[in-house]
Amino acid sequence: MKHVVNHQVVLPQAPEGPLAAWLNGFAETLGNQGYVSGSISERVRLAADFSRWLGQEGIDPGSIGPDHPARYLRDRAQHQAAKPGDRSALRHFLDYLRVEQAIPAETVPTGPETEIQRCLREYGDYLRGERGLYPTTIQAYTSFARDFLEHRFDTGPVTLPDLWADDAVGFVRLMAPGMNRGSAKGMTSALRSFLRYVRYREEGVPDLAAAVPTVADWAMTSIPRAIGADQTERLLAGIDRTTPTGRRDCAIFLVFARLGLRQSEVAFLELDDIDWRTATLHVRTKGGGRNDYPLSHEVGEAIADYLRHGRPAIDSRRVFLRVAAPIGEFRSPGGVSGVIRRLIQRAGMDTPTKGTHQFRHGLAVRMMRHGASLAEIGDVLGHRRPDTTRIYAKVDLDALRRLALPWPGGAR
Repeated sequence: MKHVVNHQVVLPQAPEGPLAAWLNGFAETLGNQGYVSGSISERVRLAADFSRWLGQEGIDPGSIGPDHPARYLRDRAQHQAAKPGDRSALRHFLDYLRVEQAIPAETVPTGPETEIQRCLREYGDYLRGERGLYPTTIQAYTSFARDFLEHRFDTGPVTLPDLWADDAVGFVRLMAPGMNRGSAKGMTSALRSFLRYVRYREEGVPDLAAAVPTVADWAMTSIPRAIGADQTERLLAGIDRTTPTGRRDCAIFLVFARLGLRQSEVAFLELDDIDWRTATLHVRTKGGGRNDYPLSHEVGEAIADYLRHGRPAIDSRRVFLRVAAPIGEFRSPGGVSGVIRRLIQRAGMDTPTKGTHQFRHGLAVRMMRHGASLAEIGDVLGHRRPDTTRIYAKVDLDALRRLALPWPGGAR
């Protein structure tokens, strides 16, 4: 009998095994990370098959070791053709389970490190010491570099001088179809970074970074997908504020809807960032800067209600915490994005997207229609470049029509 996971992935039968309960959360996380529906389905089905195999082998989550994924893939290959991305997809599932503390943390091998591990360690040291990148960026770049090295060298020797332009092109062609444009751009940026490192490390290696295909991203080709004011109010009215979870969700929702913050800014907001005396929110923005936002009575009251009557009493300075076990801080920005996604699903509404950026767009559109300039909108949204804000000029079509010159010779 068919089974549906997270309203989007159809499995041929109900999931089994010790990891079956985590498939819904994994599917939701993949959606938050920008994977397209086809790639989400493939990864969840692989995860479900792995869970079933663990059950058949009598392996519980606490006993999962580094050799089990490889054993499973070998067994699976006997009756189903393997795909180049299977190993990467399964590792993605295991990484998610470790973040959720569903399985033990990955242990450091006691034996000598593999050639790929050594290469990634040295690449990480380069990103940290020479490039000065943030830890989250280093983690993302080294993750893609690992996928690339496993794709090119598998378990054989890692000979970086033997890399060719075709290796980079083939890897992008393999990975990009399963990602949306933003995620694909992140992947190609990481690959260029690694190939520049290869040239830095290996004398005489050509500039392979130039061979990495470019993900199409023509400027201002689409109108921002902004949620309407009426939809925003309907979602707000549907939140049950009588429960601790509802109080938290209401506060998170209002911070997105009224202030237009990014999901990382909401997830990592701390108690010390709220100045109750001046009714100001001090937000650490993308790129390490800080922006001050006026804390309206509505938003401030919702946050205060959550802090008094909904927030778990744990030793953390984060404002918003998880309510499902294990209770604690959101481990990634995708956690607060999941709150919004669930609110939309429960309301059964057809919003422009299922994510949080639609609220930023909605706020910008409302500001523009009330006479705000693009510079003022950029300041509120924390844009560092004017070009980022300029796309909102496409939304106010009535104003643009008034500026348009008449067609020579009259209307046609």
